[in-house]
Amino acid sequence: MADPVASIAGSAAKSVRPFRSSEAYVEAMKEDLAEWLNALYGLGLPGGGDGFLTGLATGTTLCQHANAVTEAARALAVTRPTRGVAFQAHSMVPGSFMARDNVATFIGWCRAELGVPEVLMFETEDLVLRKNEKSVVLCLLEVARRGARLGLLAPRLVQFEQEIERELHATPQGTHAPTAGDTETTTAPGTSTRGPRMTPSDLRNLDELVREILGHCTCPDQFPMMKVSEGKYRVGDSSVLIFVRVLRSHVMVRVGGGWDTLEHYLDKHDPCRCSSTAHKPAQPRAWTFSPQRVSPTPSPRPGSPVPGGERRGSRTEVTLRSTKEGAQTLP
Repeated sequence: MADPVASIAGSAAKSVRPFRSSEAYVEAMKEDLAEWLNALYGLGLPGGGDGFLTGLATGTTLCQHANAVTEAARALAVTRPTRGVAFQAHSMVPGSFMARDNVATFIGWCRAELGVPEVLMFETEDLVLRKNEKSVVLCLLEVARRGARLGLLAPRLVQFEQEIERELHATPQGTHAPTAGDTETTTAPGTSTRGPRMTPSDLRNLDELVREILGHCTCPDQFPMMKVSEGKYRVGDSSVLIFVRVLRSHVMVRVGGGWDTLEHYLDKHDPCRCSSTAHKPAQPRAWTFSPQRVSPTPSPRPGSPVPGGERRGSRTEVTLRSTKEGAQTLP
């Protein structure tokens, strides 16, 4: 059986897949959670498609993790959670009465013992019948955040959140714009991460990947993204800052206390991409980590109107240029 931690460490070499669906970030989080649970418990949960939720539908892994979090809390003498769960672990069949009972037990533990907010909770049918995958994924990610504070292994996305929190706390107050979703993700004092380490993502190719995704739009008026520091960008004509990370085959943006794919984020915030009549997507091409890649230089037709010209000047290149402050700009 392949080492799940080794697969996590080498996954950054995968090509980047652009997503068109507004639910693309759910698939990214499912992959992250699958690798996390596989690393914790030596499972073989698949990350893509329905396999991940099907593997959790018996509720045994969920209840096992609930007891692991409770044990960690007891070891640190924290106030909650104080009680574990009793569950059926043998000969379980997804969709059976006992499987549903296990899932319901885990849900009750999340509410009563862990105090997960109702907005992040899911119902039994959401997992067993896959009625609402997003609710299941968001709840599991919140459970992982709280377990990480007790010293348990965290998924990669939670590790990214911790990195961002440390960066924000280390930055002098007033030198950065406030960002939404600044949630507490620090580990309890005196604790150490339990279980195998999940290797942080390499950011060396991040700028190139951002250019690749910006290059999807070949309109003369390109949406500006200015690099402030590694993994941090200023977007549009405002002072809004976003944090960008590479999650295996995804380029993710930290927004609103959660995560989104960069491509979907641009689809929602770039005025050009929001207009289907004005947006000019690039021709489909293979996506790879290519250090020699040169971003496309679109040329507008003579006499053609420039979309968004009244909003800002026309830009015909997708390149990096240095500013006096040392930042790099992606027009």
